[in-house]
Amino acid sequence: MSKNRDQLLTVPQGLFLLQRYPVHTNDQLRAWDAADEYVLNELAGQLDENRDSRMLIVNDGFGSISLALAGCSRPHTITMMTDSWLAGQGLKQNFANNHVDIDTVETVTSLAQLNGQFDDIIIKIPKTLALLEDQLFRIRPCLSQQARIIAAGMSRQIHRSTLKLFERIIGPTRTSLARKKARLIFIEPDVSLTPGVSPYPHYYALDDTKFNILNHANVFSQGGLDVGTRFFLEHIPASGRSMDIVDLGCGNGVLGIIAAQRNPKARLLFCDESYMAVESARANFNAVFQQHRNASFKVTDCLSGMPAQSADLILNNPPFHVHNAITDLVARQMFKDSYRVLRQHGELLVIGNRHLGYRKRLQRMFGYVSVVAENSKFVILIAVKHNKAETG
Repeated sequence: MSKNRDQLLTVPQGLFLLQRYPVHTNDQLRAWDAADEYVLNELAGQLDENRDSRMLIVNDGFGSISLALAGCSRPHTITMMTDSWLAGQGLKQNFANNHVDIDTVETVTSLAQLNGQFDDIIIKIPKTLALLEDQLFRIRPCLSQQARIIAAGMSRQIHRSTLKLFERIIGPTRTSLARKKARLIFIEPDVSLTPGVSPYPHYYALDDTKFNILNHANVFSQGGLDVGTRFFLEHIPASGRSMDIVDLGCGNGVLGIIAAQRNPKARLLFCDESYMAVESARANFNAVFQQHRNASFKVTDCLSGMPAQSADLILNNPPFHVHNAITDLVARQMFKDSYRVLRQHGELLVIGNRHLGYRKRLQRMFGYVSVVAENSKFVILIAVKHNKAETG
């Protein structure tokens, strides 16, 4: 592994070699941001080395905060809460890279019920306010009046609505000055507050059906179908044959559920790297089909762990935002994995914004690509696997 200078995080707690997960050649994105650096500098020298304590770190992208604090000499236990399977794998990778014992950190998902009280809570501001709200409701029962709570984020992520959320659920806030376009929020816990209960998961009625769709807090488009998914649903194929269909990046599973309806003999697999997404898809599929249909559900990176030549149709709406960064790395990996997993003459059905230019990339990988439908904003493409195509 090349120890590129850009991969080295230098903070008061030490020097750490960090990588994003999965590792991509020529990836220009760092595994941490200025908000990680800011909060680690803020905590330097402030942690009491003379007492046992419990620390909760929330949304730690690829483990930079957990790694730096796990090496502190004071006795403490760390719990890292995340909704991202990739973040959990990145944490393991970076602990191994720096020869730090991963057993010093307990990893839990954002669906977990937290137990006991925490003395220190560090929260990285997530992309969605809904996820933050849900997490604060999960954290609140674990707070004492003496708990130290610090939230960190880039200035563009911290709005008045963010501060109001902390104040309504946890207690009064104050903010730091900006440093490298990052800010800290200091929250004073008020145990007398009565903020009620979490409003999540949300439900909405699916257009032209009798289905009520469940969305956990980190699932895209909380209030109803987004326009891209609505357009995609119009073009999901129907067949009476036995086949294997994958809803890749499934979100709440709506694409796969409609595909299951239109293909009554199909076997369905729902994949996403978000625990909340996969649990939403599972709940929705089971609610629609009750005991009359089975499906598989997998939290993973794209189609990692899926056997080659095991699917006939893959449905995919690739994300182009990953951990607050705009990138096509995930889409590229999804396309590459789809080629590997599809059987000969299997089909990948993809929707994307017109400007993203997926067609040329798919053409190089699959050989045959055509437009199924398009409108002023979106294009739906079908790529058919032929062994002669290049997979690079």
